[in-house]
Amino acid sequence: MSLLFSSYTLNSPNGPLKLANRIVVAPMCQYAAVNGEATDWHLMHWGNLLNSGAALFIIEATGVTPEGRITPACLGLWDDRTEAALKDKLTRARKLAPATPVFIQLAHAGRKASSATPWNGGQLLAVDQGGWEMEAPSAIPQLDGERLPHELSKAELSSLIQAFVESAQRADRVGIDGIELHGAHGYLLHQFLSPIANQRTDEYGGSFENRIRFPLELFKAVRAAYKGVLGIRISASDWMEGGWTPEETAEFAAQLKPIGCDFVHISSGGISPKQKIAIGPNYQVPFAKIVKDKSGLPTMTVGLITDPHQAEAILEKGDADLIALARAFLYKPRWAWEAAAALDGVVSSHERYWRCLPREAQAVFGDVKVGQR
Repeated sequence: MSLLFSSYTLNSPNGPLKLANRIVVAPMCQYAAVNGEATDWHLMHWGNLLNSGAALFIIEATGVTPEGRITPACLGLWDDRTEAALKDKLTRARKLAPATPVFIQLAHAGRKASSATPWNGGQLLAVDQGGWEMEAPSAIPQLDGERLPHELSKAELSSLIQAFVESAQRADRVGIDGIELHGAHGYLLHQFLSPIANQRTDEYGGSFENRIRFPLELFKAVRAAYKGVLGIRISASDWMEGGWTPEETAEFAAQLKPIGCDFVHISSGGISPKQKIAIGPNYQVPFAKIVKDKSGLPTMTVGLITDPHQAEAILEKGDADLIALARAFLYKPRWAWEAAAALDGVVSSHERYWRCLPREAQAVFGDVKVGQR
């Protein structure tokens, strides 16, 4: 049997969550929200990817405060209004697809907040252009010459922890199956981890133990309030001299495990435009292996994994437990169907799609025979 199409179980205080295969739709920002509220774009997008054949779908980076959004068009989950909009669109999307676990990525953009959408340049927005004051571990800008972010006080750190806790509780009420905290790609939690962005002189900066302190405190608080599957996405390398390293990532993951972390999702980069990423197929897989071997946590890998046999080989080598794809699913929303055909796997699909497969690929949906008058 193909490992990619074998089942996998994630455990949590609420009990086990069984995934039908090892394919994950990674979170992808859509920049389609209005004042943080999910829109019809999300209904269409989520319904499409819930019909992808992947065993797990993760909703995009979702701001726990308005100031925590990357752009004014980013999704949020910070009040009753944003909660109701997300619940409405997700409930409707789920009715149009096979039963599939859904996670959400809770996030705060830190000094990378208040930005324009990618197709409008992605640069920092001035306050008179719809931007706002950014918050960060230290008053260091993302790009040289940008206005400085506000350095968070200890009281403000406590308030941010509470914001994450409340968003997690809202996610639970919405019916989300799991939460991924966003500790990657140069956003707030990653900023605390990295000495490139964190130059505090108090107990939250300096040494490795100090730099991981706030992310650990935040994780503990969310874990105490939320009993579903809870994990974190981490950038394993800053790809810069003097930056955050894969070895630190592995040690951080090892410290997350005893406080209730159920999985880690390993990516890299994002802390600075000065990064030098050695990009190519499987370029982040070695990081996932380092973290998996050190922590023993269920580990997702992601990044330029585009071929089913490539994904299968990663699992066969034991480098990761789950394979996450992002843009590949935007380009080929039925990527998992093609993978099933290539690896003799089986996926679930809405019956309205059953007639679409080429004759030689009918086994993708199991022993399905569909006639037409």
